[in-house]
Amino acid sequence: MVNPERLPSNPNVFARALHLSVHHWKVKGKKGVWLKLPLEKSDLVPVAVKEGFLYHHAERSFVMLTFWIPDGPSLLPSNASHHVGVGGFVINDNDEVLVVQEKHCTPKLHGLWKIPTGFILESEEIHLGAVREVKEETGIDTEFVEVVAFRQAHEVSFEKSDLFFVCMLRPLSTAIKVDDHEIQMAKWMPLHNFVNQPLIQEDRMFKKIIDICVAQLEKRYCGLSVRQLFSKFDGKLSSLYFNGVKDWDSGCRAE
Repeated sequence: MVNPERLPSNPNVFARALHLSVHHWKVKGKKGVWLKLPLEKSDLVPVAVKEGFLYHHAERSFVMLTFWIPDGPSLLPSNASHHVGVGGFVINDNDEVLVVQEKHCTPKLHGLWKIPTGFILESEEIHLGAVREVKEETGIDTEFVEVVAFRQAHEVSFEKSDLFFVCMLRPLSTAIKVDDHEIQMAKWMPLHNFVNQPLIQEDRMFKKIIDICVAQLEKRYCGLSVRQLFSKFDGKLSSLYFNGVKDWDSGCRAE
């Protein structure tokens, strides 16, 4: 891993230093090299590419390049392969579902009332992301209950795969305040009206997700609860999602 703070700013100086470094790494038996070039040193990118480095990924403030020294295919890990999205299924004591209509959607989804959805932020927990998305789009405060299902699809956007987690949330407020940037309308809709929308009834994926959510409400299904647990493998606190124990009197409970 090359220290970006020690990189020269002059492309000619960088070219000589990089060429000598590659030779040194080969002699030392190094295999993979990670070269992080900050935005302010982006003019060094062509120099690195000429030396044999390849693009790996880019962020707002840098581009990461890699160089695999031995012959044969690179064993360095690929760039992140998935987007992670969440949807919040929020239902109140009157059997009303919190639904939205988006301002920007494909023509075939025009007029569909759907659950609030969005992408997880960097370093954000799935259960917290679902609560945040619902709050941002509708102004409703919620409490995470469990993940009821997740969907995986491939080659969705930018040739990335997509993981979408459907979360059951408990409402803590009732007054809706719509996000004017993304959402056209939001409201509390009776569950049977939501389920009977033609676009949901005609789509096997949508229909199955709603069936699972209804089964959870009727205590016929246990989703994935979350617990914060420490692991010695990486020395970090992690979120573990797991099935609760089915109690036929009180429903699902995590242990």
